[in-house]
Amino acid sequence: MTMHDNRPAPARTGLRALHWQCLTLLCLCLMLSGCGINNIPTLDEKVKSAWSQVENQYQRRADLVPNLVETVKGYANQEQETLTAVIEARSKATSIQVDADTLNNPEQLQQFQQAQRQLSGALSRLMAVSERYPELKSNQNFLALQSQLEGTENRIAVARRDFIQAVEAYNTEIRTFPGSIWHKLMYSDLPIRENFEATAENADQAPQVNF
Repeated sequence: MTMHDNRPAPARTGLRALHWQCLTLLCLCLMLSGCGINNIPTLDEKVKSAWSQVENQYQRRADLVPNLVETVKGYANQEQETLTAVIEARSKATSIQVDADTLNNPEQLQQFQQAQRQLSGALSRLMAVSERYPELKSNQNFLALQSQLEGTENRIAVARRDFIQAVEAYNTEIRTFPGSIWHKLMYSDLPIRENFEATAENADQAPQVNF
């Protein structure tokens, strides 16, 4: 038995047209996805994710400072100037916060970097002071803290490297074809990302922490 479409011819024509429109739209979406239309938001999310790791590792280091200062103070309280410098540097470093919403602020990013460099310098001076106190160097709590600090410095270096690479990939995408076209058409609200300054601290290998 043959089934017949009893709908009026205009209705059948309209339905076929709708099917073709849907098929065309689907094909267009697939073509656009293959042309890299999603690359920019994907790379932007990678930048934010990499930055979160940078923040996590710097915070990890900051969390070690109070216990480290108290341990050193127990054996070298006369080094008050150095201890105070570390405490003040930590306070400044933790007061400057750069999250995903303020990551595009060059001035704030530079302030964050400068504060972290100051803390790095203060910790280096504190470690140099510890060399003059053999009993401190043999203290088990101090040994554990210095090991954690050294591991954190390694993690900071890796996190910074990953962030630099993520920013470079993102910036390259929106500056080159076809990413530059998609950026102008659809993602103009996403700006060029600021990166870490090219200093020795940015090296792929972690800085040497001599305890």
